Parts: sequence; structure tokens; C-alpha cells
Amino acid sequence: MLFFCLLWILLFYFFRRSIANAGTAACTDGIVWALPLGVANAFLNFFTGVLIMPGGFGFSRWMSGFMDIVCLPVLVPLAVCLLLIAFRVLPGNVDITGFIMLWLIPLSVLRSISWSLPGIPVMLVLVPILWTALATGIPILLACAKQFSRWYVIVPVTLGIAALPVTAATSWWAFYCHIKLTGYLLLIATLIPVTVWTIVSLVQLKRKS
Repeated sequence: MLFFCLLWILLFYFFRRSIANAGTAACTDGIVWALPLGVANAFLNFFTGVLIMPGGFGFSRWMSGFMDIVCLPVLVPLAVCLLLIAFRVLPGNVDITGFIMLWLIPLSVLRSISWSLPGIPVMLVLVPILWTALATGIPILLACAKQFSRWYVIVPVTLGIAALPVTAATSWWAFYCHIKLTGYLLLIATLIPVTVWTIVSLVQLKRKS
């Protein structure tokens, strides 16, 4: 489990790059800056500790999962990347998912060490999967909204972007509270965008070969 948490983000990053359609792949210029920024963020996380102290299995536990464990670690690099695009530091077609995943690599190393002592699967296995789902799913939905600028596309896409972090955090909370059926259902919902993207990319890759 420790090695899963340690290596999953890095391995999925290279897997994703290997199956991306070369004709429509996002620009990778500048995303290497995500690594030093991610290192700085990991050090900041190490010294600041948790933002919300959880208590029991109620709302505070859910908020702790959202802020400290599942969602904020992905939403912060997403926001930084969008800001860099807005200020034209990065090109508009930059690989947002690649930026987020490179940012997360140092944090996954830190978390694999800090979470290894209890060795809880919901932390060492589930969290990296949820990070991947958010880091891939939200940029996919953003790209859909950008490509198909119609209200009947933008409305459901916007709802999907808002729902993904909520479903991810709630899935983690449900597994933590041993409500496994709810956890699995929400995990499946969270994984829909990345699963669809992976299948489509593999089909396109097969057609090109």
C-alpha cells in the first residue's frame, strides 16, 4: 500500500502521456514548473499540518477529508495553473492535468510516509485514486465547456465540475466510516470522466496503430 501511494501518481502520469492522442494532446510547455511548486507546497503542508481538526465521523471529518486529504491538494494546483494561464505565463492549451499530477508527486511522497504507520487502505490506496480522478476529470470537463460553448453543454458540465470534489470527498468519508456501498457508488461516479477519457484514448491509439 505504501508503494501504491508513493508511485501511483507518477505511474499514471506516464501512462496518460503514453496513450494521449498525439494530434489533440495538450501543450506540455512550462508544466515542469509544477514540480518545484509541488515541492514547496509539500514542505508547506509538512510544517502547517492539518487545516481542520476532525472529530468523530460527522461533518468535521468530511470537511477534514475535503480540505486536508482529498480535494484541496488537487484544487490548489488547478487554481495555480489557471492563474498562470490567465497571466499568460503558461499557454492556453497547456496540459492542466499534467501540471496537477506533477505538482502532486512530492505530496504523494510525503503522504506515503506520514500515512504508512497506520497503513490504512482508505488513505494509501483510495486517496491517490481520488486525486487522479479529480486531476483528470475536472480539466476534461473544463475542456468540454471550452469546446462546446452552448448553454445545454455548459450547465451540466459546470454542475459536474462542482459535483466531482463533493463526490470524491464523500466517497472518502463513506469508506472511512465503513459505509462501503455508498463509498463504492460515489467512487464509481467520481471515476466516470477519467474512465471515459482512458477508453476513448485507447480506442484512438488502437486505430492509429
